[in-house]
Amino acid sequence: MNIEEALSILKNAGYKYTDKREVILTYFLKEDRYRTAKDLLNYMKSHFSGISLDTIYRNLNLFHELGILECTELAGEKHYQISCADHHHHHFICRKCGVTQEIKCCPMNHLSKELDNFIIEDHKFEVYGLCPVCH
Repeated sequence: MNIEEALSILKNAGYKYTDKREVILTYFLKEDRYRTAKDLLNYMKSHFSGISLDTIYRNLNLFHELGILECTELAGEKHYQISCADHHHHHFICRKCGVTQEIKCCPMNHLSKELDNFIIEDHKFEVYGLCPVCH
């Protein structure tokens, strides 16, 4: 996803373009990894003095609801990254730096026989560890 696509999603959902929202999107595109609200707040303070954590969380939640950002939980804290693909896939996520690696295979292909009588509505598969740089 790029800035234009994300801003189009916001506009089509009835939300206004703001400088803050563009800076948030630029941050996540530049980082290209999972980051926390606190990471974003520290970055945003240099652009917008007095910005609150509440404003950060409101925008992160909105972007997540609209599918602009993906969210995962690491060590009890939500981490976000820009939605990275238009196809089904899963991630390896480094617990230290938040870098991700796409996992192309899907475990649901193997589990479908075990869940034959169940209706699966959604799933999420993530593998956690340390990337080669952090190892």
